[in-house]
Amino acid sequence: MDSYLIQVNGHGDHAPMLDVHLKNTGNTISPGKVKGRKPRWAVRASEMSKKTFNPIRAIVDSMKVEPNPKKTMISLSLGDPTVFGNLPTNDEVTRAVKEVLDSGQCNGYAPSVGYQSCREAVAAYYNCPEAPLKAQDVILTSGCSQAIELALAVLANPGQNILVPRPGFSLYKTLALSMGIEVKLYNLLPEKAWEIDLEHLESLVDEKTACLIVNNPSNPCGSVFSKSHLQEILAVASRQCVPILADEIYGDMVFADYKYEPIATLSTNVPILSCGGLAKRWLVPGWRMGWILIHDRRDIFGNEIRDGLQRLSQRILGPCTIVQGALERILHRTPPEFYHNTLSILKSNADLCYAALSAIPGLQPVRPAGAMYLMVEIEMEHFPEFENDVEFTERLISEQSVFCLPATCFEYPNFFRVVITVPEEMMLEACSRIQEFCEMHYQGAEGAQDLECDK
Repeated sequence: MDSYLIQVNGHGDHAPMLDVHLKNTGNTISPGKVKGRKPRWAVRASEMSKKTFNPIRAIVDSMKVEPNPKKTMISLSLGDPTVFGNLPTNDEVTRAVKEVLDSGQCNGYAPSVGYQSCREAVAAYYNCPEAPLKAQDVILTSGCSQAIELALAVLANPGQNILVPRPGFSLYKTLALSMGIEVKLYNLLPEKAWEIDLEHLESLVDEKTACLIVNNPSNPCGSVFSKSHLQEILAVASRQCVPILADEIYGDMVFADYKYEPIATLSTNVPILSCGGLAKRWLVPGWRMGWILIHDRRDIFGNEIRDGLQRLSQRILGPCTIVQGALERILHRTPPEFYHNTLSILKSNADLCYAALSAIPGLQPVRPAGAMYLMVEIEMEHFPEFENDVEFTERLISEQSVFCLPATCFEYPNFFRVVITVPEEMMLEACSRIQEFCEMHYQGAEGAQDLECDK
């Protein structure tokens, strides 16, 4: 009989030993071999990775097109307000982070849901009588994207479905499909300033519906829902007993003629997880600071959803501690004129772009009310040489070096999205080039018919 010593993990200098006796049958003991199995390499990507699909990347990466070398590229495709440098964050914001960094007080791990003082700061900033908040109602996250991911993960199981706007932010579908959650798309109505088709929305609800995503203000539409429309949405959710995941990252980025209403302030019984962050309003998307606000007046979520969010947050141990340490100062000391100046630039660009594109035959822009985007319908019958919005935008790049995202990226073909964060002179130049492009390819009713016959 052979004797082997096997060490077991323990504490201190002397880990405990197990004295194991194995009967020697004459066969050589070969560690690592399993009877009936021939070892071989078989490393495969996980099912989750195979299900992860970003429509924007899939479409954009497949657009094998070179811009016109005679014209400087103007990209109106990326929803990042920092790209051109004309929309810097406020000095108070950067100063707050520098002071935290210099203090050396926030270099260690924080609680996975965020520092208590930071959760208190966010709760105080968004607290109001219509939708009261305490620190325990706040989960800090690594950007609004992670807030959405955690909210989806806590509300929906594989095999269930979620209701997602069309057109809508592609991340909802990307996350859901990777988790084995079905996506049902409800329609927004361009002729009604992108309000929800409520009848269509309600028809999609079934016993497997886990939540309704409401994005207001909207990416990609730049729309802002009225108070009455939000109340109609809540009425559907209440009738069907479906909780709401509110993507409100563009909250308060609303032009002067409109008003932003957080949906939770209008809810009397529908439980809501509201996702937001610093990225857009404070113009620092790379700082990756987001949050989930838990609104649950009737205790429908109860402790289960809160506990679930806490457990899920423990997977990556929370957002950047440096930015957390600066959060209270950022929220409460950023001067109001900073927000006003940002909105003034966006509103000016929106008006300029809307007016310029409205004057171009074959295009029908929808006037935005906030956020950083404008959607434009392409009257494809007047551009018969192009099969769809992807071809249209590809040729716009190759001929005019202007890059707009085809709205197929947002499940809404024959539109394109314009980002309005560029400097004014660049916005003017882009609109001028789009006009030149459309004039070159536009066909009236007779011309379009002739071209179809030639095909």
